[in-house]
Amino acid sequence: MLAVDVGGTKVAAGLVGGDGRILARRQTTTRGGGSGPDEIFDNLWSIVAPLVDQADVMGVGCGGPMDRGPGDRRVSPLHIPQWEGLELAERLVERSGLDVIVDNDAKALALGEGWCGAAAGQENFLALVVSTGVGGGIVLDGRLLDGATDNAGHIGHIVVDPDGAVCACGSRGCLEAVASGTAIAEMIGAPAANASDAVRRSVGMMVGRGVATVVNLLDLPLAVVAGSVALGFGKPFFDAATVSLRSHCGLAFTQGAQIVPAGLGADGPLVGAAAVWHHHAGDGVLSAGQPVEDHRG
Repeated sequence: MLAVDVGGTKVAAGLVGGDGRILARRQTTTRGGGSGPDEIFDNLWSIVAPLVDQADVMGVGCGGPMDRGPGDRRVSPLHIPQWEGLELAERLVERSGLDVIVDNDAKALALGEGWCGAAAGQENFLALVVSTGVGGGIVLDGRLLDGATDNAGHIGHIVVDPDGAVCACGSRGCLEAVASGTAIAEMIGAPAANASDAVRRSVGMMVGRGVATVVNLLDLPLAVVAGSVALGFGKPFFDAATVSLRSHCGLAFTQGAQIVPAGLGADGPLVGAAAVWHHHAGDGVLSAGQPVEDHRG
């Protein structure tokens, strides 16, 4: 299985085994700036091409939003504006000759974590990515939610601070506008990794507030959080997120909700991309039931 992850900061490709383990991996930065859509795609293809002969199918997780139809899906990642309306699946099919299925990267994470990560065996959970942007995927009653246009789960565009910064989507105070790596870098004038503990706690608080909204709405007992910002910020982030979640979950059925680090760690995006293929092919990754050993070590 060839798995591809397209993010706003990096793109990655890998070979993933039937047990969710990564057998080979390649990665590079996402070309932005003055690069055109073809140049960005060619940059992606440079890491995909060496792996094509070792695979029979390809699963892809890509930032959204996107149009419906996994086999012919157009993507419009907010953090790759040059790709607005890009026929990503079609281009990858043309280059690789493989069958290709594309889905949102945060929905892919939900599938991966439900397959062999921190949510394995769970039928109701939220998977959240806090990285260059903020996205989410929701599993309810054992089913991944797609929504009318396959964009369900966009927790990054829940408003958590009505007086906050303007978001890339055009709204104000979205979770993505106050908690993403991009937003943090703009706020502190340095890479998000340089943020102080106070900033890390503030971001965790906002994420906990956004997660509580979804937990209260959908009766979810678990939120699994991945992404370079969340995992990089570590304990100050997760402690603050937990306190915030608990303070906003006052109903009896939500008081026990938990927010935990993703079990797949840095492997999550590629395992999730592989899970996209398995899910759409009807292979039942959400019923795997038992997690593999923690990938974060």
